[in-house]
Amino acid sequence: MLAVAVVAALGLSFGSGPARAQFDLLGLLGLRGEETPEPSLEALPYEVDIVYVGEDPDLEAAFETASNLIRLRGEPPPDAETLARRAQADLVPFIDALWGAGYYNARVTIEVAGVPLTLRGENLQAAAAAARPFRGTALVPIRIVVETGPQFTIRALRLIGPDGAPLAVPEDAFPLGPGDPATSASILGAQANLVDYYRAQSRPFAEVVDVDPVVDHPSAAMDLTVRVAPGPVAGIGPIAVSGAPNIREPVIRSFIYTEPGDPYSPRALADIRRAIQRIEAVSAVRVNEADALDAAGNLPLEVVVSERLPRVFGVAARWSTTEGPEASISWTHRNLFGGAERLRLEASVFYLARDGGRPDLRRQWTDELGGRASVSFLKPALWGTRNDFVFDAAIARTRTDGYTADFGNVVAGIRHRFSDRFNVQAGIEYERGTARDVLGRIDYQLVGFPLALELDTTLDRLDPREGFRLRAGLTPFVSALGSDPGFTLARADASAYFPLDARQRFVLAGRLGIGSIVGAELTEIPPNRRFFAGGGGSVRGYEFRSLGPRVAGQPIGGRSLIEGSLEARLRVTDTIGIVPFVDAGMAFAQSYPSFDETVRWAAGLGLRYHTPIGPLRLDVAFPLNPGRGDNRYAIYIGIGQAF
Repeated sequence: MLAVAVVAALGLSFGSGPARAQFDLLGLLGLRGEETPEPSLEALPYEVDIVYVGEDPDLEAAFETASNLIRLRGEPPPDAETLARRAQADLVPFIDALWGAGYYNARVTIEVAGVPLTLRGENLQAAAAAARPFRGTALVPIRIVVETGPQFTIRALRLIGPDGAPLAVPEDAFPLGPGDPATSASILGAQANLVDYYRAQSRPFAEVVDVDPVVDHPSAAMDLTVRVAPGPVAGIGPIAVSGAPNIREPVIRSFIYTEPGDPYSPRALADIRRAIQRIEAVSAVRVNEADALDAAGNLPLEVVVSERLPRVFGVAARWSTTEGPEASISWTHRNLFGGAERLRLEASVFYLARDGGRPDLRRQWTDELGGRASVSFLKPALWGTRNDFVFDAAIARTRTDGYTADFGNVVAGIRHRFSDRFNVQAGIEYERGTARDVLGRIDYQLVGFPLALELDTTLDRLDPREGFRLRAGLTPFVSALGSDPGFTLARADASAYFPLDARQRFVLAGRLGIGSIVGAELTEIPPNRRFFAGGGGSVRGYEFRSLGPRVAGQPIGGRSLIEGSLEARLRVTDTIGIVPFVDAGMAFAQSYPSFDETVRWAAGLGLRYHTPIGPLRLDVAFPLNPGRGDNRYAIYIGIGQAF
């Protein structure tokens, strides 16, 4: 059996303003290029041949950028004189490119139709005369001879302050030293890294004052002296907010967790930008630094906010062989009353496919329909505080292979943000419904008080590479308040991310989830509130919500859950990555994982295509110890890492 799950297959959204789009397929695939024209009577097309004498460095990209001959070969000059001058003008850029790569003894010769050119241009007319006979008959041959000589290295390095005194910094603050290639890119990169080091030490005005390279040509070496002005230590000063006239300022300020007097650092400014962008009505945030410290020695800041279009309409669709097709439609207002209030209305409908996507002819097709209509409201920053009011209501019919549930649910609560990374939420929940499975029918009413906390130290929601996440919730459904049945549901999920290299191209990621229900028998708990494992967000390779206790071959869910995943996220190139992974999990009838049921394992391999908005994900998972009727493998497609 093959299972294909499309997690984020198709989505379209439309704002209430104009939109423009461009798509460059050739540019995206890297196929655009300038082909050399054929011989012509109207122009003098040419061909360029680069010959290296000595070392053969990887300078093609540098020459492509620096050389008019190479970049403009698809636009041949109209006459021989213009061609000769174009070739002569390339002498200095070629030397500059070689010096930038550390070849300070390099020599370059450019020949047009066999005539060498000089910087002074003595042979311009001779080169033009040699090129004229090629008009209309052949391409003019241009030969560039590059004599690189040895690549120079750093021999001595001095880092000094404004007064000439030596500066002591960690080795990684200036990642260049004796024996390293003396290239422009490495020297400039080391300077930038040094400035970043001092700025991270609360010195916002750190700068490189002077760079004095002394080149020793006979020794192929460079002695480098870098003069740095670290500048004064400063704190965060007053923070002004501008740029969002339709959003009340106290709302924006409630998402600024940095206080005046806190130590200055680029990380603090990044935290301000990231926190404010959590506001759905905000599209972009820029933090401007003042040119001077204030009287208290702090650096004033200005936060400039850009607003998003307030209204958005969206449609989405997805399909999988295990769950069938689903379509949804939504409308969202991101700034309902001028305080960044978000109101979202959504409706969705799905059809539960069976037997590899084919309908069950023994049933009415309407029996397999499910859907949901919901309204969600968020009021951030109540009275300018860090408390948010959240409200969600839904009417739904949930349909799986194991059960059917028809219910209405309302949840209201207050979320307090301690920081951009840590929040807690408390509220009240009411649900009334009817659920049916192989064990029978349950008419139920739930009244509970959900408590939840979330801690997230990662920097990228779609592609976390360092840090950890913790989400935990506890909901007691109280019989004394009318809950029937009464029980307590707890769930916790944690994930951690460990980079194996400085560039975070290789990351180990792990996830663990546990859950428990106490206070009621399994048969008393509505099946849509029981625990199940399996599927794309759980144990890949197995059908969605299929792992757990069974009766008559049908999954009935359990009162406890344990599941986990381990991934090695490996970047092969800047855009392509592979992810071998292992998943495991199972739900159990008892209120704690008793392991009476066999824990199911799966392994697989994922492919990632990294884009500016996040990685596109393709996972192929294989059950390692499948039960009867389980898939042989499953395929999942989505946006973002699996967890």
